Amino acid sequence: MSLKALHDDPRDASLETKEILPYTWYQESNSDTLNTMGMFLSGLIVVTRNRYLAWAAILFALNGFINSHPTRSKGVSNQWSTLLLCISAFFASYFPLFIITKPVAT
Repeated sequence: MSLKALHDDPRDASLETKEILPYTWYQESNSDTLNTMGMFLSGLIVVTRNRYLAWAAILFALNGFINSHPTRSKGVSNQWSTLLLCISAFFASYFPLFIITKPVAT
C-alpha cells in the first residue's frame, strides 16, 4: 500500500478532526419575501379598496425594513420604495373617508 493511500483512508480514526461550529450563521435574507408581500398587498389594496389590508401591508413593509441587512443582501429590492408604496396605499384607501362627503338630505 502506498503512503498516499494510508492518508486517504476514510476509516482511519487518527484522521478525524473535531467539528467546529461557525461563529455566525449566514442565511438568506427573508426581508425580500416580506417586501414582496408588502408590495403585493399594496396592489391588492388599490384594486379592492380594502382598508383593513392596508394595516397588514404596513406591518409587512416595516418588518421587511427593520429586518434588512445591507451587508448580507445582494440585489435585494429597495426597502424604502416598499415602505413608501405601502404608506401611499394606506392613504389611498383611507383618503375617500375624509374627502367624499355624504349629501345632506333636506
